[in-house]
This record gives sequence, C-alpha cells and structure tokens, in this order.
Amino acid sequence: MEFLQLENIHHSYFSSTQAKEVLRDISLAIHEGEFVSFIGPSGCGKTTLLSIIAGLFPATEGNVYIDGEKLSANNQSSIGYMLQQDYLFPWKTIEENVTIGLKIMEKSHKTHKVTANALLQEVGLPHVGNNYPRELSGGMRQRVALARTLAVNPKILLLDEPFSALDYQSKLKLEDLVVETLKTYKKTAILVTHDIGEAIAMSERVVLFSANPGTVHKVFEIPKALSELSPFDVRQHPAYADIFQTIWKELESLG
Repeated sequence: MEFLQLENIHHSYFSSTQAKEVLRDISLAIHEGEFVSFIGPSGCGKTTLLSIIAGLFPATEGNVYIDGEKLSANNQSSIGYMLQQDYLFPWKTIEENVTIGLKIMEKSHKTHKVTANALLQEVGLPHVGNNYPRELSGGMRQRVALARTLAVNPKILLLDEPFSALDYQSKLKLEDLVVETLKTYKKTAILVTHDIGEAIAMSERVVLFSANPGTVHKVFEIPKALSELSPFDVRQHPAYADIFQTIWKELESLG
C-alpha cells in the first residue's frame, strides 16, 4: 500500500434534472515524500479531486487511503490545504494566523509562539509575528499561509494554484521556498496548476488529466537530474525545454 492511494474514484454532481460526471475511474498511488502535480484542461476535475483527497466531500464512488488508513474524519487533520488566496484573518496578528490550526486542534498554548516563530523564520519572515496581514505584500502573505499550513504538521500538503495570483518574481521565489521547505520536512505534496513549467519545475511526476469526464490521460516522470534541483534551476536546465514541449503537445492533443 502506497502512502496516498486513490482507488477507483468516480464523482458526479447531481441537480434536480441531470447528473454531470466530472471524474471517472481515477486510480493513483503517491509515495511518501513525493511531489506530484496535476495538470489538464479546464473542467477536467483537478480541484474536485483535490477536494475529495482533502475530505471536503466524499467521492460518489471509490476510496482514498492515507498511510494505509481509509480517509475519514479521524485522519483529516493529517492533510494541509494551501489555496490561491491566503485567507488570513485580517483582525489577527501573523503569529495568531500561523497558530490558528493548533488552537482549533487544542494543542498546548505554551508551544504556539515557539512554533510560529520557528516557521516564520523558515519561510523567511522572522520579524513579522506582531504585524497584521494588511501590512504584508501578496508574496509575504502566501509565505505566512505556508507557515500556517505546516504548523499542524500535516502528512500531506495539497496546493491548489497557490502562486497564480502573484507577480512572476514572487511566484519563482515562492516555488523555490515551498520545494525546499517540503524537502526539509519530508512532506508529501500534490500541486494543482495550469502552468506546465511550474509543474515540471516543482514535481517528481506530472499527472495529465483529460476532461469530460476527468480521467488520467498520461503520467510523466521528471528525470532525477531535474527533480533534485530547485525550481528556478530546473528552468535553466537543457532538458527542461524538451520536457515542456512533450507535455505541451500531449495537452494540445486533448483539444
């Protein structure tokens, strides 16, 4: 049994007049510590699948297993979710935002400040604990969102286009930071993105979905010579352009 196992996932949305099938027979295995990206045309169900893995709602059919256990309310806390928007509480300090998950989980208050400070240091924001979200740039706020996600020590991080609202320079810096941090903490991660370059630069495998309904079309292994580099350095590697073209052509073939 792999660390994260998706077993025959089907999903449909139902209205009073019709059923729309959005995912069909998705089976995937993801290893512990692996970084995998989901890409595909709009409407292929990437975010729906991420929501099912997060336990936000059950699949119409099929199961999700984490570390050999079927996903349930009891092990949902092992999943961290980072979105396009940072969703920081504007009336709380950065330190309070980082530790909000610990408070919800009723973890000891004595360690909250230490955890917050250590994680803010890790994401390159050592002196902002007493600031408020409005005082930070978009890139800094996403760094805080990463620290908040890591604070509860999740086994798996789900990243739903977390860099798409940022300017290009901030996006590249944050990609490097996320990959470096997740490798340091040995975390398993799934990234949903429309950006092929980002998927190649950050991942060990790229899963391409077809649409209507969403199915796994093809899985691309990123060579170790690239996946061991920082995302910024991957983009400079001679092999990057060829892999990009291969995935682009495959995506284009889906229409």
